[in-house]
Amino acid sequence: MKQITLFFYGFLFIISTFVFSSCAQQRENSQSTDNKTVLVAEYNVENLFDLIDDAQKADEEFTPAGKNNWTQERYDKKLKDLAKVLASLDSTQLPDLIGLIEIENKKVVEDLIKTSPLDSKNYEIIHHESPDFRGIDVALVLNTFIFKALYNENIPVKIETEPDFTTRDILYVKTLVKEKDTLHIFVNHWSSRRGGEESDTKRIYAAQLLRNKVDSIQKVFSEAKILIIGDMNDEPTNKSILETLRATGDKENKNTGELYNLMYDLKQNGEGTYLFKGEWNMLDNLIVSHSLLNNKSGLSCTYNAAKIFKKDWILFTNNKGEKSPNRTYGGTNYYGGFSDHLPVSVEFIFK
Repeated sequence: MKQITLFFYGFLFIISTFVFSSCAQQRENSQSTDNKTVLVAEYNVENLFDLIDDAQKADEEFTPAGKNNWTQERYDKKLKDLAKVLASLDSTQLPDLIGLIEIENKKVVEDLIKTSPLDSKNYEIIHHESPDFRGIDVALVLNTFIFKALYNENIPVKIETEPDFTTRDILYVKTLVKEKDTLHIFVNHWSSRRGGEESDTKRIYAAQLLRNKVDSIQKVFSEAKILIIGDMNDEPTNKSILETLRATGDKENKNTGELYNLMYDLKQNGEGTYLFKGEWNMLDNLIVSHSLLNNKSGLSCTYNAAKIFKKDWILFTNNKGEKSPNRTYGGTNYYGGFSDHLPVSVEFIFK
């Protein structure tokens, strides 16, 4: 009897060891650099603030005592909701690169990537504090099994004629992809549309700064691979993007120095990422250099690779049957939704 018992427990030990090893191997394989697809996401997460009142920022409304009644429970729910969205962009993999817009600081991004199921990836965060008066910034999250950050900096968006004007800096990150290819990434959150046409000049200025940086990179290497992501608060057909940044929807232009907006055709088809007065606006843009399009080696994507994540469960449907992003707040009214923007993504192939 004792021998049978010992045999039984020994058998269980062998089985459990095998299962554990198998699961560990599967997880290791899922993060391997042998994967041939690289998933990139951009998401304006609508005011992801912590609960702490920072004296250097106008963030009082997002505290437990503030007018938004921003509590730990609400914060935790938002983290879980955002993690669920990001994990649902693709049925087979988590994003390898995530541009996050409207985050308060690095701590909230750390909390987000520690939230299941994002916690299963080995992520690194690139973030700098911006001078935005509310304290909102942008950040880049990288899967370190795919990307190695070589250099990063903030590009201040300062207008000499408006010394009191502050906004989000542009984040620039130079990365090595799978130890074989180089990708230059810019994460943006341009000035809002408040003020109507007067605000256009601020976004045009940001676009010119960005174009200058792109030109400086391409001057050194004309076929540099460049990815520009973010909430530009302008659409693909607006002057800032189409004319100043020179990011078009022209598929015939094969010049490697030119930029192509992967969201251009989606906008032309009536799609968008933000609903304003019943009309879809394409404020979230994914822009690539032509050197990234249908490339024969390294990182590459197709002209129609971009997607807008628009599942019913992240949308709000009103009593007229009209759908819009299910937002967290409307003014000071707490709705408990995900964000007022829809996330966008693009799948790259690594050849």
